[in-house]
Amino acid sequence: MITTGLRHTSRLLVTEGDTAIARGSGNLPVLATPAMMALMENAAMLAVANYLPEGCTTVGGQICATHLKPTPVGETVTATATVTRVDGKKIEFRVEAYCYDTLLGEGTHLRYIVDKEKFMSRL
Repeated sequence: MITTGLRHTSRLLVTEGDTAIARGSGNLPVLATPAMMALMENAAMLAVANYLPEGCTTVGGQICATHLKPTPVGETVTATATVTRVDGKKIEFRVEAYCYDTLLGEGTHLRYIVDKEKFMSRL
């Protein structure tokens, strides 16, 4: 059962492929905002993965986050997602990203529980 308080932390060693230059979101060799948000989504997905019904997964529906500080290549970033609300198939999370003790970004993320086969049949 998915309940408030479930959490997971995902880690990323920032590489050249994670930079704003590589992701096309900027022209500096620092962690791209889309890479940070993907790490936040990954943490949210994994926070609830073991509590889903057989044949189900979660899909991202919305993410609203700030990116406060730059992070250079070679540093490790952690993103933690914590379930803050569950409403049927809708799960809300608080997300935060850090490099050591420095807050890099924070916000909210919304995911939906879906049946994998049913979801893919809509393509």
